[in-house]
Amino acid sequence: MSATADPRTAPTGWDAAGASAAGSLPSAGQHGAGLPSAGQHSAALHGAALPRVAGAGAGGPRAEAAVDLAAIRHNMAVLSGMAARSGAATMAVVKAEGYGHGSVAVASAALSAGATWLGVCTMDEALTLRAGGITAPILSWLDLPDDDFAAGVAGDVDLSVGSLAELAAVRDAAVRVGRPAKVHLKIDTGLSRNGCNEAEWPDLVRAAAQVAGEGHIKVVAVWSHLAHGDEPDNPMLDRQAARLDAAWRHACQAGLRPIRHLANSAATLTRPDLHYDLVRPGIAVYGLDPMGPPPSAYGLRPALTFRTRVALVKWVPAGEGVSYGHEWTTPRGTTLALLPVGYADGVPRRLGSRPSGVGGMRVLVAGHSLPVVGRICMDQIVVDCGPDGAGVTVGAEAVLFGPGDRGEPTAQDWADALGTIHYEIVTGLRVGRVSRTVFGMDERGDEQ
Repeated sequence: MSATADPRTAPTGWDAAGASAAGSLPSAGQHGAGLPSAGQHSAALHGAALPRVAGAGAGGPRAEAAVDLAAIRHNMAVLSGMAARSGAATMAVVKAEGYGHGSVAVASAALSAGATWLGVCTMDEALTLRAGGITAPILSWLDLPDDDFAAGVAGDVDLSVGSLAELAAVRDAAVRVGRPAKVHLKIDTGLSRNGCNEAEWPDLVRAAAQVAGEGHIKVVAVWSHLAHGDEPDNPMLDRQAARLDAAWRHACQAGLRPIRHLANSAATLTRPDLHYDLVRPGIAVYGLDPMGPPPSAYGLRPALTFRTRVALVKWVPAGEGVSYGHEWTTPRGTTLALLPVGYADGVPRRLGSRPSGVGGMRVLVAGHSLPVVGRICMDQIVVDCGPDGAGVTVGAEAVLFGPGDRGEPTAQDWADALGTIHYEIVTGLRVGRVSRTVFGMDERGDEQ
């Protein structure tokens, strides 16, 4: 087992060219006819070195989202192992640029560790994966009925259909492309968002069976979304499962032979009875537990570390105001450190300190948990290092959030402070201003 580069121990230069500690991972098992084996569809990235970050100085980028692909593989092995024990395949959800972690890199890592499907929100996201060399089955589930589905059909992307209008648009695209479209019929079982309602389901199934008989579509699945997936004992889960079962039986009676899928991350972890033929973990792939704060009871490992470097260190006497509006004033002479990140990078302005200096965010610098003081600005925040300076120097690494095992804040900490969820935190980083790098490649050099 080879060593893995780690943002917790990497030098300030953050070259991040580590090899994987993942070793050999179990296969996803047999999931039924027509389902590809794990690892079969990963991108062709063998032997590629990690890219240098454009514009980065010798010490590394100004702001960095460092993604641990070994953690992604670990989490995927946990999740796909649970699914395999139920006889289900696993779809890794990589929408929203892989929840801010990088869709192509995460997809390739997930496919090497047990996933056999990928899920995205839009056709554009699906086609980005295809352009990145991913050949695994991909489901795109939120496109507009007047979108041109031809590119998706031509790219062998499975498409969700929840209305007669969507079905007609997909049929038209299949006719123009000259190949059948792969369709997942979505039933609204109680979330009241996307999907066909119960009253209109018979008409949709009848029309889908007719179009399938014409050879223009293949109905792959009947599926739905849970409303209370993170509450495993909520009776709505069983109610939604019963509605899905009824919708599936109706499709079978119409001569279709679809699989079923319903389980999200939480249900994958806690409700094996809802695994059906395919599970769709999302946030758990990235090591963020949908069931509670870290450390995860299921052994999930957070994969993202958000960090920057100290741009300036200065002594400021007592009684000086700090940042816009002087909401915080130095209570004694102290050392301040300037970090070159702000709300334009994805640091929420509301994480700034209160006028009392208490209650704002903290960062890990030079092994110390230090408070951010004053308002968070568009491009910078100020850290109080105390009268002795805490050993903080220009160029030192500052961790805004990470796995939490060194005492740094976590995405969950930010979410708790803001009254939101960790999903919003990791997807809110402004990639472009924040450079995304990856480490933890496997022994073959995969998952760049």
